[in-house]
Amino acid sequence: MSSIVWTAAHAQVPVQQPNQAGNDGEIQEVVVTAQRIVSTEARTPVAMSVLSGSQLRDAGIERPSDLAARLPNVHLNGAADGLKITIRGVSNADTTEKGDPSAAFMLDGIYIARPQAQVMSFFDIARVEVLRGPQGTLYGRNATAGVVNVIANTPSPLLEGAASVAAGNYGSRKASAMLNVPLSDVLSVRAALAYNQRDSFLINAQRTPHTLGLDRDDRSARISARLALGKSGSLLLRHDRSEVRDSNDSIVPDTNFYTGVSTGKPVWYVSDTDKRLTNAFVPPNTVPAQGFSDKTSSGTGAELTWDLGALTLSYLGSHRDYQHDTLANFYYRVAPTFALGVRQNFSGDYAQDSHELRVATNGAGPLSAQAGLYYFREESEVVYSFRDLELVGLPPYYVFPNGPTVARSRALFGQATYSIMPRLRATAGVRRTEDNKSRVGSTNFQQQAEFNPATDLRMLNAASLHTTRTTWRLGAEYDLAPATMVYGAVSTGYKAGGFNDGCLAGTSALGITCPAALAVPASTLVYQPEELRSIEAGLKTRFWRNRATLNVTAFAYDYTNLQLSGVTIVRGAPRYVTDNAGEASVKGLELEGVVKATSSATFNYALALLDAHYVAYTPDGVNSWAGYKLDRAPSRTLSLGYEQRFAVAGGQLKAGVSARASGSYTIGVPSQLLQYPIPARTTADASVGFSPAASNWSVHAVVRNIGDKVAPIAIDSFGMLVPSDPRTVDVRLDYRF
Repeated sequence: MSSIVWTAAHAQVPVQQPNQAGNDGEIQEVVVTAQRIVSTEARTPVAMSVLSGSQLRDAGIERPSDLAARLPNVHLNGAADGLKITIRGVSNADTTEKGDPSAAFMLDGIYIARPQAQVMSFFDIARVEVLRGPQGTLYGRNATAGVVNVIANTPSPLLEGAASVAAGNYGSRKASAMLNVPLSDVLSVRAALAYNQRDSFLINAQRTPHTLGLDRDDRSARISARLALGKSGSLLLRHDRSEVRDSNDSIVPDTNFYTGVSTGKPVWYVSDTDKRLTNAFVPPNTVPAQGFSDKTSSGTGAELTWDLGALTLSYLGSHRDYQHDTLANFYYRVAPTFALGVRQNFSGDYAQDSHELRVATNGAGPLSAQAGLYYFREESEVVYSFRDLELVGLPPYYVFPNGPTVARSRALFGQATYSIMPRLRATAGVRRTEDNKSRVGSTNFQQQAEFNPATDLRMLNAASLHTTRTTWRLGAEYDLAPATMVYGAVSTGYKAGGFNDGCLAGTSALGITCPAALAVPASTLVYQPEELRSIEAGLKTRFWRNRATLNVTAFAYDYTNLQLSGVTIVRGAPRYVTDNAGEASVKGLELEGVVKATSSATFNYALALLDAHYVAYTPDGVNSWAGYKLDRAPSRTLSLGYEQRFAVAGGQLKAGVSARASGSYTIGVPSQLLQYPIPARTTADASVGFSPAASNWSVHAVVRNIGDKVAPIAIDSFGMLVPSDPRTVDVRLDYRF
């Protein structure tokens, strides 16, 4: 009896796979928490995609950057400086301690601020929910583009465990394990760990013995405990930790993919994959060092829920730490046809705390509402050190010690849905957010690694910014039939503002004053929040006796004060500068669904049409980019998948194939007035698995990027290009009990 009470009141939200067969091959419902309450995906009036843990494993999706091939109008790229999330053309380039992403990345509902810490391994995952469009009311700032929420499995009242080992090309070795133990009728614990190692995808032709990047060496672990507090409450505690020891030299020159860069008009050319992935840049001014990237990330969190009868009280809190030490070797173009080698050291220490207190109504009445308070604080200390820039007039060490950089955010929010009629519901939500950011630091011109006041010069970096914003959502939904809903919404979102290097005249900090001759104007020092207003209409339906689903979404954005970033020369020295670009227009259409052709055959599909372009933008104050596409915004993408299960002697064989065809798109570098075209391309993956009857083990093989073609995923102001992954093959053995 006690286990029944646990399951009913305290168990993790159950999530069925979208293609799981029910009676007569029906598609079962997918349970989600996209609107911070438990509902089914089909009854959630938001454009979203959900991938279950088993779907991730079957497809060989091991990191956030692997998700995009299955999602309409979404790019997730694991670049050298962190995860870059682009949803419907809305993106971000500033991954420094002062920048913010345009899409909120969450782990178990906890916002992860640093893009570098978002490049994590997937292990023991329940599901991933990806919400497209601004989610400013329930998720707050920096959810302009949408939300990616990775949700791990939590303790259950069952004794169970799993283990897997895998091997593949490029020396890939992987292992993972999970154990769930009910210690009593009211307490269960769950532990999981994962290990991944792989050689570099890149080929070193720099005349050095060094190992290059796009390799992998990481270890991750998570432990959680769930305690039932009587029949009304539940406390969930989590702790996770990961260590990454790989190389940060994950770039090749942009000339591996393009001609014409020196003329300002990059042109794509055809080449084989090995040549694309070869770094043959031999610096004329230095010898590259062995690059490395050591990252440690850890977090401790608590989630408390208490049923008070008419209301449920919830608290979600977390403290997270992230440390990062790197040495990278840059390709640093200083003239149209000339590049230097630059060695960069970086060390960073980040800590963040977040707390959310929320109440939500219970029961089946006409009103469903929730309201809450939110607090977030992040503090960081970082040091960037650049060497080998003497040929451009800089000293041997060009250093940026910055910190503390502090970001604080407080918010009050609420959202309510009211049933006007049995088939018609209206929703209204609002969130008021107050942001405070500050930073002190310096730009140092040094002769040695350590600053010497007798020989070295430093200039002050000091700024602060206080902003408040109100985001809101108004919507309505109507049931055309028991399994068909139409909805519409107008909503807003924003990304917090920030500041650039420099100081205002008369400012003083760290024993440094800011003279008028070195000061920058406030309009250059500070940039404002970017804002987005969305109009969206959609349809979600299940038909053909619950054997097929179709989700349709049409949307249009008014997108202002875009924050675009790049390196530019300020007072004779290169600086990373962000400014408000102007205005953009975004509109599009998305279709997504599943067809269960038979009880053993499933098709899935996603079609996205997108028109995302600048309306008003002059990167240098002279040349207009009006009409140019936003980054990573192809006008069309089509994803198709097929999975077939076969009964074979002694067990079941499951085979699947998926493909994504993307139209052409661009990556822009505004500070250099460059637009890099990426031509239309198609990628495909395949998998096959065998499970013996009445057995606890299975074997699974995955091939990703069958065509073995690569493309740029990021290009910076100096011509450093991060390529996508080549073809990979993995074979995995699983055991469960």
